[in-house]
Amino acid sequence: MAIDSRLAHRVRGPSNLRAMKNPRSLLLPAAAAVVVVVAVVLLLVNLTRPGTPGDLSPEAGFARDMGVHHAQAVEMAFDVRDESTDDAVRTLAYDIITTQSAQRGMFIGWLQQWDLSQASSVKPMTWMAGHGHTATAGVTPGVMPGMATADEMKRLDDAKGPAAEVLFLQLMIRHHEGGVEMAKGLLELAERPEVRNLAQHIVDGQTAEIDLMKGMLATRGAQPLPSILK
Repeated sequence: MAIDSRLAHRVRGPSNLRAMKNPRSLLLPAAAAVVVVVAVVLLLVNLTRPGTPGDLSPEAGFARDMGVHHAQAVEMAFDVRDESTDDAVRTLAYDIITTQSAQRGMFIGWLQQWDLSQASSVKPMTWMAGHGHTATAGVTPGVMPGMATADEMKRLDDAKGPAAEVLFLQLMIRHHEGGVEMAKGLLELAERPEVRNLAQHIVDGQTAEIDLMKGMLATRGAQPLPSILK
Protein backbone atom coordinates (compact mmCIF):
# COMPACT_ATOMS: atom_id res chain seq x y z
CA MET A 1 0.00 0.00 0.00
CA ALA A 2 2.84 2.40 0.79
CA ILE A 3 4.24 1.89 -2.71
CA ASP A 4 0.84 2.61 -4.30
CA SER A 5 0.57 5.82 -2.23
CA ARG A 6 3.94 7.08 -3.38
CA LEU A 7 3.08 6.31 -6.99
CA ALA A 8 -0.23 8.20 -6.67
CA HIS A 9 1.59 11.40 -5.70
CA ARG A 10 3.65 11.14 -8.86
CA VAL A 11 0.65 11.04 -11.23
CA ARG A 12 0.90 13.99 -13.59
CA GLY A 13 -1.12 13.10 -16.67
CA PRO A 14 -3.14 10.57 -18.65
CA SER A 15 -0.17 8.30 -19.33
CA ASN A 16 0.41 7.82 -15.63
CA LEU A 17 -3.29 7.22 -15.06
CA ARG A 18 -3.26 4.49 -17.69
CA ALA A 19 -0.23 2.93 -15.99
CA MET A 20 -2.04 2.94 -12.64
CA LYS A 21 -5.02 1.18 -14.25
CA ASN A 22 -2.64 -1.48 -15.58
CA PRO A 23 0.03 -2.10 -12.86
CA ARG A 24 1.68 -4.83 -14.90
CA SER A 25 2.93 -2.18 -17.32
CA LEU A 26 5.00 -0.73 -14.49
CA LEU A 27 6.58 -4.11 -13.80
CA LEU A 28 7.69 -4.86 -17.35
CA PRO A 29 10.78 -2.58 -17.38
CA ALA A 30 11.87 -3.87 -13.97
CA ALA A 31 11.39 -7.48 -15.04
CA ALA A 32 13.41 -6.85 -18.19
CA ALA A 33 16.20 -5.35 -16.11
CA VAL A 34 16.25 -8.42 -13.84
CA VAL A 35 16.46 -10.72 -16.86
CA VAL A 36 19.43 -8.76 -18.18
CA VAL A 37 21.21 -8.89 -14.81
CA VAL A 38 20.63 -12.64 -14.46
CA ALA A 39 21.87 -13.24 -18.00
CA VAL A 40 25.05 -11.26 -17.33
CA VAL A 41 25.67 -13.18 -14.09
CA LEU A 42 25.18 -16.54 -15.79
CA LEU A 43 27.51 -15.49 -18.60
CA LEU A 44 30.21 -14.50 -16.14
CA VAL A 45 29.80 -17.78 -14.24
CA ASN A 46 30.13 -19.80 -17.42
CA LEU A 47 33.16 -17.80 -18.53
CA THR A 48 34.94 -18.29 -15.20
CA ARG A 49 33.89 -21.93 -14.61
CA PRO A 50 36.68 -24.44 -15.28
CA GLY A 51 36.29 -26.33 -18.53
CA THR A 52 34.91 -29.85 -18.79
CA PRO A 53 37.52 -32.30 -17.44
CA GLY A 54 39.34 -34.39 -20.02
CA ASP A 55 39.96 -38.12 -19.96
CA LEU A 56 43.34 -37.77 -18.24
CA SER A 57 42.32 -34.98 -15.87
CA PRO A 58 42.67 -35.31 -12.08
CA GLU A 59 38.89 -35.03 -11.79
CA ALA A 60 38.24 -37.96 -14.13
CA GLY A 61 40.96 -40.11 -12.59
CA PHE A 62 39.72 -39.36 -9.09
CA ALA A 63 36.11 -40.20 -10.00
CA ARG A 64 37.10 -43.53 -11.53
CA ASP A 65 39.60 -44.60 -8.87
CA MET A 66 37.59 -43.43 -5.89
CA GLY A 67 34.55 -45.21 -7.30
CA VAL A 68 36.49 -48.50 -7.25
CA HIS A 69 37.90 -47.67 -3.82
CA HIS A 70 34.40 -47.02 -2.46
CA ALA A 71 33.09 -50.25 -3.98
CA GLN A 72 35.51 -52.31 -1.90
CA ALA A 73 34.63 -50.38 1.27
CA VAL A 74 30.94 -51.12 0.68
CA GLU A 75 31.70 -54.82 0.18
CA MET A 76 33.70 -54.91 3.43
CA ALA A 77 30.91 -53.15 5.29
CA PHE A 78 28.32 -55.65 4.03
CA ASP A 79 30.55 -58.52 5.22
CA VAL A 80 30.79 -57.28 8.80
CA ARG A 81 27.18 -56.13 8.96
CA ASP A 82 26.06 -59.66 8.18
CA GLU A 83 28.38 -61.23 10.78
CA SER A 84 28.39 -58.80 13.70
CA THR A 85 25.76 -58.47 16.41
CA ASP A 86 27.37 -55.32 17.85
CA ASP A 87 25.11 -52.29 17.35
CA ALA A 88 28.01 -49.80 17.02
CA VAL A 89 29.76 -51.88 14.37
CA ARG A 90 26.55 -52.51 12.44
CA THR A 91 25.68 -48.79 12.55
CA LEU A 92 29.13 -47.86 11.25
CA ALA A 93 28.84 -50.46 8.49
CA TYR A 94 25.42 -49.11 7.50
CA ASP A 95 26.78 -45.54 7.37
CA ILE A 96 29.66 -46.61 5.14
CA ILE A 97 27.34 -48.54 2.82
CA THR A 98 24.89 -45.67 2.38
CA THR A 99 27.40 -42.81 2.23
CA GLN A 100 29.90 -44.39 -0.12
CA SER A 101 27.22 -45.89 -2.37
CA ALA A 102 25.73 -42.40 -2.78
CA GLN A 103 29.14 -40.92 -3.53
CA ARG A 104 29.81 -43.62 -6.13
CA GLY A 105 26.61 -42.53 -7.83
CA MET A 106 27.96 -38.99 -7.97
CA PHE A 107 31.22 -40.19 -9.55
CA ILE A 108 29.28 -42.10 -12.21
CA GLY A 109 27.06 -39.09 -12.87
CA TRP A 110 30.02 -36.75 -13.29
CA LEU A 111 31.70 -39.02 -15.83
CA GLN A 112 28.45 -39.25 -17.78
CA GLN A 113 28.04 -35.48 -17.64
CA TRP A 114 31.57 -35.00 -18.89
CA ASP A 115 30.95 -37.54 -21.69
CA LEU A 116 33.75 -39.78 -20.41
CA SER A 117 33.86 -43.57 -20.05
CA GLN A 118 33.41 -45.14 -16.64
CA ALA A 119 36.61 -47.17 -17.08
CA SER A 120 39.99 -46.35 -18.54
CA SER A 121 43.01 -48.22 -19.85
CA VAL A 122 45.20 -45.84 -17.85
CA LYS A 123 46.65 -47.36 -14.69
CA PRO A 124 45.06 -46.38 -11.36
CA MET A 125 46.51 -43.32 -9.65
CA THR A 126 48.05 -42.01 -12.89
CA TRP A 127 46.20 -38.74 -12.25
CA MET A 128 48.41 -38.17 -9.18
CA ALA A 129 51.66 -39.04 -10.95
CA GLY A 130 54.14 -36.24 -11.39
CA HIS A 131 52.63 -34.10 -8.67
CA GLY A 132 54.66 -35.33 -5.72
CA HIS A 133 52.03 -37.77 -4.47
CA THR A 134 53.31 -41.09 -5.78
CA ALA A 135 56.31 -40.86 -3.47
CA THR A 136 54.22 -40.35 -0.33
CA ALA A 137 53.65 -43.14 2.17
CA GLY A 138 51.07 -45.67 1.06
CA VAL A 139 50.78 -44.39 -2.51
CA THR A 140 52.36 -46.60 -5.18
CA PRO A 141 52.00 -45.89 -8.90
CA GLY A 142 49.24 -48.07 -10.32
CA VAL A 143 47.92 -49.08 -6.89
CA MET A 144 45.14 -47.32 -5.01
CA PRO A 145 46.26 -46.72 -1.41
CA GLY A 146 44.58 -48.54 1.45
CA MET A 147 42.93 -51.25 -0.65
CA ALA A 148 42.62 -54.67 0.96
CA THR A 149 44.29 -57.56 -0.84
CA ALA A 150 42.35 -60.53 -2.16
CA ASP A 151 43.66 -62.61 0.75
CA GLU A 152 42.54 -60.01 3.29
CA MET A 153 39.08 -59.84 1.72
CA LYS A 154 38.78 -63.64 1.96
CA ARG A 155 39.87 -63.57 5.60
CA LEU A 156 37.22 -60.96 6.34
CA ASP A 157 34.59 -62.96 4.50
CA ASP A 158 35.47 -66.07 6.52
CA ALA A 159 35.78 -64.34 9.92
CA LYS A 160 33.00 -64.60 12.48
CA GLY A 161 31.84 -62.61 15.51
CA PRO A 162 34.36 -60.43 17.37
CA ALA A 163 37.21 -61.61 15.11
CA ALA A 164 35.33 -60.25 12.09
CA GLU A 165 34.75 -56.94 13.87
CA VAL A 166 38.43 -56.48 14.73
CA LEU A 167 39.64 -57.38 11.23
CA PHE A 168 37.01 -55.12 9.65
CA LEU A 169 38.03 -52.15 11.81
CA GLN A 170 41.72 -52.69 11.07
CA LEU A 171 41.21 -53.00 7.32
CA MET A 172 38.73 -50.11 7.15
CA ILE A 173 41.02 -47.74 9.06
CA ARG A 174 43.75 -48.39 6.51
CA HIS A 175 41.19 -48.16 3.70
CA HIS A 176 40.00 -44.77 4.96
CA GLU A 177 43.59 -43.57 5.24
CA GLY A 178 44.00 -44.36 1.56
CA GLY A 179 40.79 -42.53 0.73
CA VAL A 180 41.95 -39.48 2.67
CA GLU A 181 45.28 -39.53 0.83
CA MET A 182 43.52 -39.65 -2.55
CA ALA A 183 41.06 -36.90 -1.65
CA LYS A 184 43.85 -34.62 -0.40
CA GLY A 185 45.73 -35.21 -3.65
CA LEU A 186 42.65 -34.20 -5.63
CA LEU A 187 42.32 -30.99 -3.61
CA GLU A 188 45.81 -29.97 -4.69
CA LEU A 189 45.15 -30.66 -8.38
CA ALA A 190 41.51 -30.03 -9.27
CA GLU A 191 39.60 -26.82 -10.01
CA ARG A 192 36.01 -28.04 -10.39
CA PRO A 193 34.14 -26.83 -7.28
CA GLU A 194 31.75 -29.79 -7.08
CA VAL A 195 34.64 -32.29 -7.15
CA ARG A 196 36.65 -30.31 -4.62
CA ASN A 197 33.64 -30.07 -2.30
CA LEU A 198 33.11 -33.82 -2.30
CA ALA A 199 36.83 -34.49 -1.84
CA GLN A 200 36.88 -32.23 1.21
CA HIS A 201 33.79 -34.01 2.54
CA ILE A 202 35.63 -37.34 2.15
CA VAL A 203 38.65 -36.00 4.01
CA ASP A 204 36.53 -34.69 6.88
CA GLY A 205 34.15 -37.63 7.11
CA GLN A 206 36.69 -40.43 6.83
CA THR A 207 39.14 -38.75 9.20
CA ALA A 208 36.39 -38.65 11.81
CA GLU A 209 35.55 -42.30 11.18
CA ILE A 210 39.20 -43.27 11.52
CA ASP A 211 39.22 -41.78 15.03
CA LEU A 212 35.96 -43.55 15.82
CA MET A 213 37.26 -46.92 14.63
CA LYS A 214 40.51 -46.57 16.58
CA GLY A 215 38.44 -46.12 19.73
CA MET A 216 36.33 -49.16 18.84
CA LEU A 217 39.48 -51.22 18.37
CA ALA A 218 40.84 -50.05 21.72
CA THR A 219 37.70 -51.26 23.52
CA ARG A 220 38.34 -54.67 21.97
CA GLY A 221 41.98 -54.73 23.09
CA ALA A 222 43.27 -54.49 19.51
CA GLN A 223 45.51 -52.10 17.60
CA PRO A 224 45.26 -50.61 14.09
CA LEU A 225 47.47 -51.84 11.28
CA PRO A 226 50.56 -49.68 10.61
CA SER A 227 49.38 -46.34 9.21
CA ILE A 228 49.97 -45.63 5.54
CA LEU A 229 49.77 -41.87 6.12
CA LYS A 230 52.81 -39.67 6.59
